[in-house]
Amino acid sequence: MIPALRALALGVADLFSPRVFAVLAMGVALTLGLFILLQALAFWALRAWGPESIALPWIGSLPIGEALSWGSLALFPLMSLFLAAPVAAGFAGLFSEQVSETVEAAHGYPRGTSLGLLDGLAESLLVIGAVVVVSIAVLILTPFIGPLAPILFYAANGWLLGREFFQMVARRHLPAEDADRLRQRRPGAVVTLGIGVALLLTVPLLNILVPVLAAAAYTHLFHIVSARRG
Repeated sequence: MIPALRALALGVADLFSPRVFAVLAMGVALTLGLFILLQALAFWALRAWGPESIALPWIGSLPIGEALSWGSLALFPLMSLFLAAPVAAGFAGLFSEQVSETVEAAHGYPRGTSLGLLDGLAESLLVIGAVVVVSIAVLILTPFIGPLAPILFYAANGWLLGREFFQMVARRHLPAEDADRLRQRRPGAVVTLGIGVALLLTVPLLNILVPVLAAAAYTHLFHIVSARRG
């Protein structure tokens, strides 16, 4: 089995271990909480600043304030779809350390050194910005590149997410420069797994499990490619 698929399969299996499942439950709760908060803000903004009515020829004034506010509930699945990648990148800084420690202990891998929450969050914020820029760029380019837009979207987000998750795991074991070199020596495995993560992030409901799954899978991938390098 190629390294990316093997790492993904091992990551899926890890989701059912008690310690990883506890982190998964926390991640799902935080993700749902974030989406609910954004939904509530959209509802409140439309209620506060949305038009109360519109004037139509021959019909007159038509009240739409309530319909707009409650209609904003339809944004929830859309938010889950379009915000999944940046949310995954952001939560990587929260979940990656704990998941990596648990996976390494469970599988007998060499134990890494914790980087600290602030370092992880700082790197995650950079990737969030990059993911948002890529998503907007693909949206703008879609009328010009047509059917190539999904390929560009998944390839770019796969590269960005793969870099983020692999780097966070690798830096637990290697200096930043060595972690970069290892990632650059195995770009196919890192990006292939990243594309798999990006694809799963566009599956509604399933995508809220992906940040923890990605952290587990990239922990396996790092140790697989490190063993082959050794």
